[in-house]
Amino acid sequence: MTVEELKTKKIGVLFGGLSAEREVSLKSGAAVHGALQSRGYHAVTIDVGRDLAQALERERVEVAFICLHGRYGEDGAVQGLLELMGIPYTGSGVLASALAMNKIFAKQVFAASGLTVASYQVLRRGEKADLAGLGFGFPLVVKPSQEGSSVGVSIVKNAESMPAALAEAFRYDGEILLEQFIKGREIQVGILDDHAMGAIEIVPKNEFYDFEAKYTEGMAEHICPPVLSREVYRNLLAQGETAHRALGCSGYSRVDFLVTEEGACYLLEVNTLPGMTALSLLPEIAQKEAGIAFGELVERIACGAALKING
Repeated sequence: MTVEELKTKKIGVLFGGLSAEREVSLKSGAAVHGALQSRGYHAVTIDVGRDLAQALERERVEVAFICLHGRYGEDGAVQGLLELMGIPYTGSGVLASALAMNKIFAKQVFAASGLTVASYQVLRRGEKADLAGLGFGFPLVVKPSQEGSSVGVSIVKNAESMPAALAEAFRYDGEILLEQFIKGREIQVGILDDHAMGAIEIVPKNEFYDFEAKYTEGMAEHICPPVLSREVYRNLLAQGETAHRALGCSGYSRVDFLVTEEGACYLLEVNTLPGMTALSLLPEIAQKEAGIAFGELVERIACGAALKING
């Protein structure tokens, strides 16, 4: 969709939503709405609830810019509704969104594509953790299968801490992962128009890049570009693109890695709707690595809106 075509359309910025990441989504949506309006687009905000279909019809939305994070927004649910209503939307389609949101299925796709992922065990509600059969010891990571922004994630250093970590993860999902702890630098790759723009390293003040570190100013240092050898950096960007394509993602995403001292790149996840706030990583990568200002980034994402009938 060209800029000229898009400026004839009414754009609905979908934000808020029903997930644990609602507050972050509100900030992303407000920033995107402001950027669209400043560039002359006819944009309105829609706080997403169970009445989304009625709200889209009431506002006569012709294009949806999705700024939702977490469940019922980043997992293919809203994308499916928009497909049914025939409304073009930004980001990945139904299948790619659902796969990326489910860490278990995503890991299987990544491994099949030759990407390196940490060892893990799946635990469902009511089952007991088989620590002896894990194949790795403490510390380990406990996380819900389908949450973002590190919600419900714990680093567990001993058996005594396991019950509390399991209870916290099960608060958000009936299926969780016990994952091998990888000691490495937290580096994210930014994807735009299906190609890597660059990467950024995060040095959190907390034990890891948790919810507080992600969304509280001053709680993490950003290094862009990360200090890596040319070979490791190129490999990291290539793996980011491979992960994006392996899931069938389209348009843009942020791919999260842990990079060890030896230069091994462990893929954590692909975020199909990365944050678009003042502290968000994708806009920072775009600005510092590709020279793309926030308004231009928003416009390019909006112009990529389409119906993705095949997911």
